[in-house]
Amino acid sequence: MTALIEASVRDGEKPPSYQDGETNALQLQNESSIERIIKVDDAIEQIGFGKFQRRVLWAAGLCFTADATEIMLLSFLSLTLQSEWDLTARQTANITACVFAGSLVGTLVLGYLGDHYGRRPAFLLSTAIISLFGVFTAFATGYSSLLGIRFMVGFGVGGLTVPFDIFAEFLPTSHRGKHLLVIEYFWTAGSLMTPLFAYLTLETSWRLFVILCAVPCIISGFLGACLVPESPRWLISVGQDDRALAVLRNAAAVNGVNPDIVFGKARLRDEHVEQSGFRDLLSRKWRRMTLFLWFTWAGYAIGYYGTILTVTRVFDGDAVEGAGENGGTPNFDYKAIFISASAEILGLFAVIQTVDSIGRIPSQVMSYVGGGTLLFLLSMSVGTASNTVLTALAFFARAFEMMGSCVTWVSTAEILTTEIRTTGHSAANAMGRTGAFICPYLVGTNNDLKFVGSVMLVIHLVTAWCAYHLPESKGRDLGHTSLEDDEVNTEEEKEGAEMAFRYDSDDQTPQAPSSTGVV
Repeated sequence: MTALIEASVRDGEKPPSYQDGETNALQLQNESSIERIIKVDDAIEQIGFGKFQRRVLWAAGLCFTADATEIMLLSFLSLTLQSEWDLTARQTANITACVFAGSLVGTLVLGYLGDHYGRRPAFLLSTAIISLFGVFTAFATGYSSLLGIRFMVGFGVGGLTVPFDIFAEFLPTSHRGKHLLVIEYFWTAGSLMTPLFAYLTLETSWRLFVILCAVPCIISGFLGACLVPESPRWLISVGQDDRALAVLRNAAAVNGVNPDIVFGKARLRDEHVEQSGFRDLLSRKWRRMTLFLWFTWAGYAIGYYGTILTVTRVFDGDAVEGAGENGGTPNFDYKAIFISASAEILGLFAVIQTVDSIGRIPSQVMSYVGGGTLLFLLSMSVGTASNTVLTALAFFARAFEMMGSCVTWVSTAEILTTEIRTTGHSAANAMGRTGAFICPYLVGTNNDLKFVGSVMLVIHLVTAWCAYHLPESKGRDLGHTSLEDDEVNTEEEKEGAEMAFRYDSDDQTPQAPSSTGVV
């Protein structure tokens, strides 16, 4: 057997010769006839980033657009129905909370399916549920039926970590940081589309509004069914090596790379791993990192969604009261909301430019501290500052929240190994949805904004502290950054084992996978 392939072929370039740096077609043909063993990471590096990954990007990205629209519409729908159906403040908060409750359940169920039955089935099931019940929302006949339908929408939204993980598992290491952030532009698109849809349709019918918000997910499901195959990392983790190689050969062909030259008679290294469940997240290997990850996600969700609801409340505090003058439709300040939502473009652009140089952990810490501080200043300035100052504070608060949330998503996908990735990502997302569930009650109209701002600042600081204790994954193979307990002596164990970061470098001799497996 020859050594692991080290040449990287991207966007149709021929692999370099191993002799004097010159391309030798005959030599390549001879080498392609030799049976070789390659890792999935090496195979994906040789495929490079191209048309195939862009297809997956559009399918997975539109899931993010769907997630954004289904979540962002809540701030408009809840206030509209509060006016139209004469709901109490608690009932209004329940409309938002039931979606996050559904997503809490959905992320646990669909994440489990993604690890045990495949990424693709979980992806398609998630989009089908969101699309179906998103449209059904328009036919809700009353408050109770609306809560049940929106719970199911949330259930589907809970599975949207799976398409993100699929995309991550098809990316070469050299492209991963940037493109896992590029996908967040789709979320931003959804954030901007929602107030636009509201402006165009709410005065006519909120039912038309919710149907429009379901369209991105319908398109995503169609693209996923047609263009997204099963993850080769998952396939090889369950022993389907031949099928995984077939997916990779097809991806190479779509990218314009000759699979016969790149792979020849190569076969993938057997990286079969034992199936893992939620209990494994709390095993000795993963426990401390899992807890830091969970608290980071809970804090990020409270911060992100709490900021959105706070901004809406600041600029639309009298929206319901003015509804009677507008045919029952609240008087939303669409201009201010749209401006603050567009801040996510700035935040995303900034983090894309810096995440690979600064690193995942410093980016998160800076973003959460900045976002919490600005939201605190916004809450304290209501009633005393001008609308321009409030808009500026809201704008930059949203920008920092976007930066932090984006990097948290990227970091989570990178530090978890294949056998536990969607389970671990989904469990973290479940903690995030739990935090989001709290938001409507924390930012509810009965709580003073200064109190809200103070609590949110504390939550942001705790989130930054938890993120600081996660492992840095910049420049590492997917899942090859692990957080393990140091081997410590008995005295240190009594005081509490310290953790150390272990990085699996490419030049290490491959070892047999452990009981938890390797990527």
